Amino acid sequence: MFTTTFDLQAWLAGLLTGLGLFAAVGAQSAFILRQGLMRAHLPSVLLVCGLADAVVIFASALGLRALDEQAPWLMTVMGWGGAVFLACCAWRSARRALAAGGGLAPAARVAHTRRGAVLSALAFTLLNPHFWLDMALVGALAHNFGSASLAFAAGAVCASVVWLLILGGGARLAAPLLRDARTWRVLDGGIAVVMAGMAVRLLLRVA
Repeated sequence: MFTTTFDLQAWLAGLLTGLGLFAAVGAQSAFILRQGLMRAHLPSVLLVCGLADAVVIFASALGLRALDEQAPWLMTVMGWGGAVFLACCAWRSARRALAAGGGLAPAARVAHTRRGAVLSALAFTLLNPHFWLDMALVGALAHNFGSASLAFAAGAVCASVVWLLILGGGARLAAPLLRDARTWRVLDGGIAVVMAGMAVRLLLRVA
C-alpha cells in the first residue's frame, strides 16, 4: 500500500505536469477567451471543457497508452484530421483579421445559444489533436506512478480546472481593454499565425 505522502507527491507531479501542458493559448483557449469576453454562456463552456478534460485524463491514466500501442495508426489519423481542423481555424481567423471593418463582430465570433456554445466547446476540445497528444502523454506519465496513477491524474485534472478558471476570469477582466475593433484584428492575426504553425508542425510529424 502506498503512503499518503507518495500519493500527494503523485498529485503534485500531475498538477505541475498538467499546468505545463495545458497553460497555452490554443484553439480551445482562444474559444473560451472569446466566449468570456462576450459573456456568452461562459459557465456552460467551462463546465463542458472541464468535464471533457477530466473524463479523458482518467481514461488515459487507465489505459489510453495501451490503446495507442495496439492501434498506432490512430494517432496518425488524428494528426491529419487535426491539421485540417487547425488550418480551417487559421483561415477563418486570418480572414477576420484582414477584413475591412472587421474586428469586434460578436455575432460572427461567438456561439450565442447554449447549445451552440456547448457543441463548439466539445469540437474545440475533442477535435484538437494537441488535446489528445497531451492526454496520451498524461496517461503515459501516470503509469510511472503505479498504484498512485489516479492521484497523478487527479492532479492533472486540477491543473485543467485552474487553467480554465484563469481563462474565464481573465477574459472578464480584460473585457474593458478589448473594446477597440483593431485589438480584435490583431488578436485574430496572432491566433491565425499560431494555428497555422500548429497545423504545419502536425503535418510534419505525421507525414
